Order: sequence, then C-alpha cells, then structure tokens
Amino acid sequence: GPLGKRALLDTPYSISVVPVNLAETQQLQNVRELFRYIPSVQGENIRPQARGMQAGVVQNTRIDGLNIAATTDYAIEQFDRVEVLNGLAGALYGPASPAGTFNYVFKRPTERALSALKFGYTSDGNILAHVDLSRRAGPDGMVGARINLLSQEGESYADASNLRRKLASLSFDLRPAQGTRIELNSSYYRYTATGFPGNFSLASGVTFPASPPDPKTLGLGYRWAGDDNTTFLASGRLFQDIGSNWQLSGGLLYMSNDRASTVPTLTLTNNSGAYRATTVNTTFSFDRVLSNHATLRGNVEIGGIGNELFVGTTGFLWKRYTPFRTGAITLGTSNLANPAIFAEPALPDFKDRFHSQTTQQQAITFGDTIKFTDQISVLVAASQSWIEARNINRTGQVTSSYKDDGISPTASLMIKPRENMTAYLTYASSLQQGDAAPATAANAGEALAPYRSKQWELGYKLNIDRIAFAVAVYQIERPYAFVGSDNIFRERGRQRNRGVEFSANGRVTQNLNIFAGVSFMDPKLFDTGSALTS
Repeated sequence: GPLGKRALLDTPYSISVVPVNLAETQQLQNVRELFRYIPSVQGENIRPQARGMQAGVVQNTRIDGLNIAATTDYAIEQFDRVEVLNGLAGALYGPASPAGTFNYVFKRPTERALSALKFGYTSDGNILAHVDLSRRAGPDGMVGARINLLSQEGESYADASNLRRKLASLSFDLRPAQGTRIELNSSYYRYTATGFPGNFSLASGVTFPASPPDPKTLGLGYRWAGDDNTTFLASGRLFQDIGSNWQLSGGLLYMSNDRASTVPTLTLTNNSGAYRATTVNTTFSFDRVLSNHATLRGNVEIGGIGNELFVGTTGFLWKRYTPFRTGAITLGTSNLANPAIFAEPALPDFKDRFHSQTTQQQAITFGDTIKFTDQISVLVAASQSWIEARNINRTGQVTSSYKDDGISPTASLMIKPRENMTAYLTYASSLQQGDAAPATAANAGEALAPYRSKQWELGYKLNIDRIAFAVAVYQIERPYAFVGSDNIFRERGRQRNRGVEFSANGRVTQNLNIFAGVSFMDPKLFDTGSALTS
C-alpha cells in the first residue's frame, strides 16, 4: 500500500499474512481455503469478510495493491502470500466496506533458478499436476521470468461430480537501470465444478434436519449444474528510486470475470425432509475492472523530527453485465430420504447479456508518519474520494445514478517501550459506496449515498526471537439500510461489532513453525424495526 515496505511490528493495524509454504503443506487449492487459517476472516462465499463485515465486490480485494472483482475463485498456486488488513483502511485505499483489505501477492521471479513439479491424487480419481519454473537472464539477472501451469480434473467427493481447474500464470521482472524495477503479470484461470450438492435453505417454520444429508448422495447434485468461471488479468507496476530517500511507484491492472452459475438450491419445505429444488442463474455474468494506483513516498527531517511522507492516488473503473434472462428455475420436488435426479432444464445463455452497471471510484491519499522519538510516533493519513455509479436497463437507458465525494481520515499513536514491541491506538473513519434498493422496494434500483463507518482499535505487538505475537481490541460501527414497513429502502439501522484478536506466528525451532490465532466477536444490530432482529 501507500506506506511502502514496513515491518508488521511498526504498523498500527491488525494484519495477517499467510505464506505460500503454509498453503503448499496444507495442499490448499484456492484463496477461500486459505482464509480459514485467519480466525477473524471468513471467505466461503468468494467475497470474504473480516470482523463480521462482508467485503464489497471490488473495493476491498486487490492483487499487488490493485483492485480486482471478488466474484470468482482464484488459484492459490499463482500467489506467494495473502495479506489481510483487518478493519477500516479507507484513508490508505479509498472508500470500502469496514471488512478490511485483502491483498493477493503474485509469485515473483526468484534470484536463483527454480524448477518445481508437483503431482497430486485427491479423492475419487481427481488428478492434479502443477509446474512452477523461474529463471533469470542478462547482466546481473536483469530479466526474470516465472511461470505457473496447473491442470486438475476428475471426480471429487460427491458422486457424479467433476472438478476442473486450468491455470496459466506468467510474471516478468525487468531491471533496466539502477533503482528501476518493472513488474509485468498475466494470468488465465478456468474453474469448473459440476455435480456437487448446492445450497440448502429453509422455508418458514422449518427447522434444520436432526441428521444432516450425506453430501455424497447422487440426488443432491446434478451433472449439468454448478459453476463455470473464467478469470483473466494483466497488470504492470513500476518502482523508481528518486535519490536515496524517495520512491515513486505506480501500476495498472485489467481483469475480467466470466461466470455461468447454475448451482442448485434445495429449499426444505417441511420437517420430514421434503424439498423444492431450483437452479438460480447468475445475476451478473461478466465483470470488467480497470484499476490503478500511484504513490510518491519518502523520508524528510523537519526541525529534527523524522517524517515518512506519502501522497498518491488509487481507484478503479468497474463495469457489470447481466444476462437478458435471469431468475430462479424450478426443477421439481422430492424428499431427502429418496432424492430425485432432475433433468437439465432450458438454461439461459449467460453470454447473451447487457451492460447493467458502471461504478467509478478514485481517491487521492496523503499521510505522514511523524517520529518524535525512538519510542513515540504518530501516523496521520486521509483520502479524498470521488464515487460515481450508474444503473442501466436492458434498453441501454440509465435508470438511476449518483455522484458523491468525501474524506476518510485515520490517526494512530504508536509507543515502543522496547525495540521488539509496539503498542498502538488507531482511529479510522471511512466512506463506503451506498447500496442499491432491491427490485421489491418502491424505490427499486435507487442508489443510496455513501455510508460512513468508524473504528477504534487498541493493539500490542511483540517479537520474541523469531515468533511474532499480536493482540488487538476493536469496535466498528456502521449504518445499514433495509426495506421498512413503508416499502422504502433507505438507511435505518446501525451495526456495532466489538471483538478481540490474538495471533502467534513464526519459527519455534529450525524445523517447527507455528501459525495460530483466535478471535472473539460480539456483533449487535440496533434499530432494525423488529424485536426479532434487533
């Protein structure tokens, strides 16, 4: 981010970093599986959430600091690590949900030659092959390249299932001159999963079954139903040293997500196992994102006080496309005791779609870390942001739109009693793009003005030998909107999440590593209009 390279010990935020070797030893295959190793994060539905707040589709998730759409799976094999900054970070990254910032870091060419080949056999004949190659050439290794190729296909844990993953990822490093580095990346990933059990839901008055259904049962998954996603991206970044104390960095990323989702939903209609099966096709079948960032950072001493300054910009242009045919398709009814196998219905053409939404967001960020003494320092930062959104119908007419702007500030006090420890207190206030009214509301499609979230965080970090300990206590408050008795969708309620996080990561001995954590959270909703949900 705009702070540049900085030790976790000296950063006044709760940050988790999951390295690639953990993903390899645990045989993880996607980013969602990796999120399970961070106690404050849940990522089962592709869009991750932290501290009980769900991330936005684009605003909270990045690759190498550049915004992406979190609407499809990402292969873990192409990344070196995943970084998560819990809580509000609008002052550094622009308007976003208080869910935190999720950053995936591409594997880079290594200094020494690397040749790695992996074969895997998973459940029921699913075969995996992965190649990871890295080389350098030219004077002083001026040009570096790294390629990751992945192929996986076959039946998985459920009868009639098929899991297919195809990845081609390529990264280049160029060092044309002293103090200049250029990074280029490209990635293609095809993810197909069919025949797996879908989602379950409960009709009104129905309770969860006493015995959960067996996910291997043939009748709960259909060979023709599931996900078929294709993700493509290309990016470039420039790092340029200016003298010994300043650096200019910038980057661009283009990506597209093409989705066809026919995952079935089984709605239990009574307590005897009866259910209604539907397939829900994708609301948005195509996302296109063009994101950018640029930062100038450096060190300067003013009146004997050290200052780490930065000024930059970050933002994106995001377009969404909707199939002309949407909505649930009913397959039929059956019972969990004897599940039915439903034939493939007439499915929509997911590529027959129209441009339905455009969102543009840009922020100017600026900040300073003021080092009064070796023990006391203060971080102050803010972003001035502009948000523009348009909703478009199938005839090409703009049905609703808005433009808004605002500032998102943060301030941190850091105290270092000793070199290996830091205590900090951080306050943050951040904008978030407002929600759009659902189709059932009287003001359907209306885009609400941006929300403002606030957070306090008190933390302590300690490094002992090669193990990093951290604890953080926080409170997040944000407004939320819902449809009231007047059938109008607007801001009405308030959410307050309080919690504490603890982590211990590092090397206990030369051959023993630990990656551990625990999170306790107390989320509450206020002013929901109903005693049942407050």
